[in-house]
Amino acid sequence: MTDWNANIIEEFRGNAGKVGGVFEGDPMLILHNTGAKSGAERLNPLLYRREGDRMFIFASKAGAHSHPDWYHNVNANPSVTIEVGSDTIAATAAEVIGSERDEIYARQAADDSRFDRYQKATERMIPVIELIAH
Repeated sequence: MTDWNANIIEEFRGNAGKVGGVFEGDPMLILHNTGAKSGAERLNPLLYRREGDRMFIFASKAGAHSHPDWYHNVNANPSVTIEVGSDTIAATAAEVIGSERDEIYARQAADDSRFDRYQKATERMIPVIELIAH
């Protein structure tokens, strides 16, 4: 884990899921996932979108030309745990596809211009992952 992520996770856990800096006020969670190759637990702080009872994360990697490692991990091992605020929740990660993906991503990009910039920075379609709580 990078120092950047470790610092965000420490701040998140120390403030019941709230962080400052560039992410101040943003909805953030910590995704616990299993490495596709290593089998080791990985932690990723990610922005998320809630729509009613549904929760989504975006494999944007800030507009990089490759998917983030966590995306490959959840495709290989969709059983995940998420930390939201001070709660820890077991969930299943499922990719949203087709027009539903496009609509969810468009709403996210309209609400947070970073996601519009991320999609414009890459030729790949940024995946949308639903986190289905059990």
